[in-house]
Amino acid sequence: MRILISGASGFIGSHLARLLVDEGHEVCALLRPQSNTWRIDDLLPRMQVIHGDLLHPEQGWLESLEATHAETCFHFAWYAEPGVFLTSPVNLQYLSASLALAEGLAKAGCHKLVMAGSFSEYDQELGYLSETSALKPNTPYGAAKVALYQALALWAPREGVELVWPRIFSVYGPMEHEKRFVPAVILATLRGEPTRLTPGEQLRDYLHVADAAAAIWAATRSGLTGPVNIGSGKPVAMGELARKIGEVVGRPDLIRLGDLPYREGDPMFVCANTKLLGSTGWRARFDLRAGLADTIEWWKEKVAR
Repeated sequence: MRILISGASGFIGSHLARLLVDEGHEVCALLRPQSNTWRIDDLLPRMQVIHGDLLHPEQGWLESLEATHAETCFHFAWYAEPGVFLTSPVNLQYLSASLALAEGLAKAGCHKLVMAGSFSEYDQELGYLSETSALKPNTPYGAAKVALYQALALWAPREGVELVWPRIFSVYGPMEHEKRFVPAVILATLRGEPTRLTPGEQLRDYLHVADAAAAIWAATRSGLTGPVNIGSGKPVAMGELARKIGEVVGRPDLIRLGDLPYREGDPMFVCANTKLLGSTGWRARFDLRAGLADTIEWWKEKVAR
């Protein structure tokens, strides 16, 4: 199958690219000229690359898409700087650019679009979140994703395009940005530094990135269209998650729960209902402890280098 991926150098996109290349698909990556490709450097000789910035279609890269003859496109490129992306006005730029990308791909003959959504689209006060749960974003990031989905959901059928919308919950694993929660706790613990946290009773849904990539691919192949939750379906307390990291590293004493207050507005329970994902036959390879052990080993090797 001929596949195009935007955001192939990112955290989830790189694992998805690796999965598809290893399966023998013809993969083309749309990469910004300034992209740091360290996650996929070993894959680049096995992929076609188009250089172009989504925010600058005037550079001419959009016209190159037709030559890829891509049957399916995964759109994972978005602004994702930790601590900044949820409220950044750049989300509006990516909303506009994503609409233009979808239109360009349809004109190029691509009839299946898989666009990365987020649990941030949902009303997070509802507990277990299913694909039919109410949408009520509380950040510009979530609002931009909702707007993109609603626009494309009405546009796609008229263009003969199948739209798959994986709503991705919390993902962790090798090659994650070091400022995200799991790697930040791992790195501090490996350095022998304490991690000061809230009481940690907030429940979240965490899935290993290799399982997330496989789940997205399973949903794409299944014939499902529209939203599909990508998560474990198993809530874990943030304090327990941090404690497990401390235990695997051998320094549970460095996890300091209750040192910080809860953030105002932080929901106490967010978890995916994964019944629809389960209907594809997908099953996770990693439970939480095995996934954390895999991730910790990757960080140990990286720190050692």
